[in-house]
Amino acid sequence: MLNKNIETFIGCGAEFDEAGIVIYGAPFDSTTSYRPGARFGSSAIRHESYGIETYSPYQDRDLEDISVFDSGDVEMCFGDAEKALAALEERAKAIADAGKLPLMLGGEHLVTLAPVRVLSERFPDMHIIHFDAHADLREDYLGAPLSHACVIRRCHDILGDGRIHQFGIRSGERSEFRFGTEHTDFHPLSLAGLSETVSELSERNVPVYLTVDLDVLDPSEFPGTGTPEAGGVSFTELRDALEFVCRNCRVVGADLVELAPTLDSSGISTALACKLTREVLLALL
Repeated sequence: MLNKNIETFIGCGAEFDEAGIVIYGAPFDSTTSYRPGARFGSSAIRHESYGIETYSPYQDRDLEDISVFDSGDVEMCFGDAEKALAALEERAKAIADAGKLPLMLGGEHLVTLAPVRVLSERFPDMHIIHFDAHADLREDYLGAPLSHACVIRRCHDILGDGRIHQFGIRSGERSEFRFGTEHTDFHPLSLAGLSETVSELSERNVPVYLTVDLDVLDPSEFPGTGTPEAGGVSFTELRDALEFVCRNCRVVGADLVELAPTLDSSGISTALACKLTREVLLALL
């Protein structure tokens, strides 16, 4: 059994045995290609969560009515991506083995590969729904196959064609866009097509991993991220989309990544990440 973190996300003080969802943090940004700082994202979300309420007026639900356990940040090796991923895999496996849903707070996007490795073994027919500004489909980045710029390509190595559904993508190399068009369910520039995708996955009752790179948001609303890209979606659009996915799909794991709180001194980006974390938690249970 895991120990409760000293500082938990607001309203997430349940004991491990009674919880349906377990939060864990991935303080890692060693492959960040532009502005670092995402390693501080998970702890900032916890700390700043006490500036919001446990109640969601969007869903008319309250965190105090559900059971969530916060297991804290995983201790990670900053100098070795594979060792860092192994530590995350160990935590994700402990959570999944206990029959609970793992919710990871990042951290840069490479960390998503760890729970995908774990959960794809448990759920061989798993699909991924991916919200992001970037395709993350490079074969390697400057010779490194383990990079936040390659994470969805590494997930494709595991899952294969047609099982990764990408939305909001507005940045990447030409080869990435071509690879996405040929090998993933690729929806660039907007969230168009999400309703049809969710309907199909729900009808088939396939397990879904949800990964949310917060830079899918427009930087006018969310500047605190390592690689901001103009032309993103709004908080309302993303919140509605996440609730829709969580309520209608068989979600078996999820993450929210790429908040770099030190890059937004106003604190607005962290506050937004806190609200989205609350909304995802409430929609999942």
